[in-house]
Amino acid sequence: MIHIGPYELKNKLILAPMAGVTDRPFRLLCRKMGAGLAVSEMVIADPTLWNTRKTRQRLNHDGEPGPRSVQIAGGDPEMLAAAAQMNQQHGAQIIDINMGCPAKKVCNRAAGSALLKDEPLVASILKAVVEAVDIPVTLKIRTGWDTSNKNAITVARMAEDAGIKALAIHGRTRACGYSGDAEYDTIAAVKQSISIPVFANGDIDSPEKAQFVLNHTQADGLLIGRAAQGRPWIFREINHFLETGEYLKAPDITEVCNILLSHIEELHQFYGEHLGVRIARKHVGWYLKSHKDGNDFRKTFNGFESAAQQLAAIKLYFESLSNGEDTTQ
Repeated sequence: MIHIGPYELKNKLILAPMAGVTDRPFRLLCRKMGAGLAVSEMVIADPTLWNTRKTRQRLNHDGEPGPRSVQIAGGDPEMLAAAAQMNQQHGAQIIDINMGCPAKKVCNRAAGSALLKDEPLVASILKAVVEAVDIPVTLKIRTGWDTSNKNAITVARMAEDAGIKALAIHGRTRACGYSGDAEYDTIAAVKQSISIPVFANGDIDSPEKAQFVLNHTQADGLLIGRAAQGRPWIFREINHFLETGEYLKAPDITEVCNILLSHIEELHQFYGEHLGVRIARKHVGWYLKSHKDGNDFRKTFNGFESAAQQLAAIKLYFESLSNGEDTTQ
């Protein structure tokens, strides 16, 4: 089994932190669907932003099972240390430092994967955060800044020396963004160079791919990100395949409908109707991407302004699917 400090994960699969996606309703759903850990969307280290609605919601872990992992982002060691302490006070049991996000708005603030360019700053941040809290600290990185500057092994060794308890690596550089295919050779090399748990991330979207990446990298576990959007049952499918070598039957129309309705209701409750209705739209788009007439329904759905309208429309849509042919995910 995988240990992060004193915490033992129930399996090898982790929901990767994604801004605007891995909120509490989605984390709870993915845990229910088989994720061994679900990392929160990042909390910015800048204390002037801590009293915003967005940050307050990201600090809400009510009813969330442990271990609770929260990702922090920033480029200032003191601010990140303070953010780690603040999140521990709000119920975080693991702090994850973001050095993997390629988004320009993050990198332009010298945060996320931009930090990989400045190894002395990386060392200062790791030391400051690890010393600031008495809970495990983990780190997420990319393979490097660009294909000519891959320094994942160097950063991984720095992380282990600083007391980081686990390392996640996305198999692309900062310059790659999310384009092209993830590569796993660098992750395999990092795994050979350090002794703390290593988690592989990038393009893991099927049971076969999960098995391949584990075999190729010898990683301890996997981070699943975009592949879980609209398909939270991917965790139970991969777990089943890893345990038995057999494919789990895909959820039928009724189950997909029930999962989606429950998810949307949780979003309405968590955010309130006005904001919940708006956030629900992107999730519905992901769920219905591979279903018959999903795009047409999504366009209509995006015009609804009330929770009741959304839930009624989803029920009607799935009733029509159950009466005809459909290909589920």
